[in-house]
Amino acid sequence: MGERNNNRRIVERYMSAFPSNFDVLAELRHPDYIEDWPQSGERIRGHDNYVKIHHGYPGGLPTAETRSIRGSEDRWMMSPSFTLVRINGTGDTYTVEGSLAYPDGGLTHLVAILELRDGRVIKVTHYFADPFEAPSWRADWVESITSK
Repeated sequence: MGERNNNRRIVERYMSAFPSNFDVLAELRHPDYIEDWPQSGERIRGHDNYVKIHHGYPGGLPTAETRSIRGSEDRWMMSPSFTLVRINGTGDTYTVEGSLAYPDGGLTHLVAILELRDGRVIKVTHYFADPFEAPSWRADWVESITSK
């Protein structure tokens, strides 16, 4: 039970620091850290490469406010640059849902799968999805889940 709660705290702290509190992220990342972006087929190997990518991010890093974290226990958190919707998981693997708001007004939904080893984040896999309008042909069978 203690390890599960500790891993949960690590994930909460990690996501609170994501994407640009580089000192905290470095502290929480395993020395063999990797981050995969399957949609573009890219792998970031190591914290230093992560920092370099984010320092060179065109148009600036995304910002948003945290709405909620849900998982084994509910909590509210504030984050300067990531909107966190849900954390689920136990043991060494957690799934996080959230959204990113970019300086140009764009919004992207995010799913992150975090894997821990030795009490640190060893791997993160991010899936990014831009919102789109629901097609009208299925309107009779669905309801909107868009929060206002």
